[in-house]
Amino acid sequence: MAEAEEKEHNKEDSSYLSSPMEETPIRAVVCLKRKEDVKRFEETEECFILDFDPFDDSIDLSKLSLENKNDDHTPDISIVAEKGQVACRDYPHARHLCGKFPFTTTPHESFCEKCYCYVCDSVAPCKYWNDSYDAHCDADSDWEEERNANKRLVEEETP
Repeated sequence: MAEAEEKEHNKEDSSYLSSPMEETPIRAVVCLKRKEDVKRFEETEECFILDFDPFDDSIDLSKLSLENKNDDHTPDISIVAEKGQVACRDYPHARHLCGKFPFTTTPHESFCEKCYCYVCDSVAPCKYWNDSYDAHCDADSDWEEERNANKRLVEEETP
């Protein structure tokens, strides 16, 4: 009798495995509600949902400014906080992409400590920054030909 039951059980198991929908076991996905649980679940679970913002306490409210720095284009929008770093402000960037001194609304000669010359690939200001003929402070992505010519020149000069 036990042998017959085992055959029936094996038959059920094989039909279970042959079903295309049942080949991959479905696992429950956990939804975490507290930050304290994250470390424990990171060690044991591949995937889980956070029901909270894990970076919520990273906003420094002392840096929050309610001063309206809007221009005429966006009178209904105010930025009151930000998280993380901004690429065109916090990392090296070409002058025409500067987040501190927007290219369209500030003098092109302005630059921040992260700006570099688009043509020379050197820290701003370069020696041609305020050149009377082709000032590199005016360079933007339309200056690709000048940029490539400068790269070729530098490569030729390099031994």
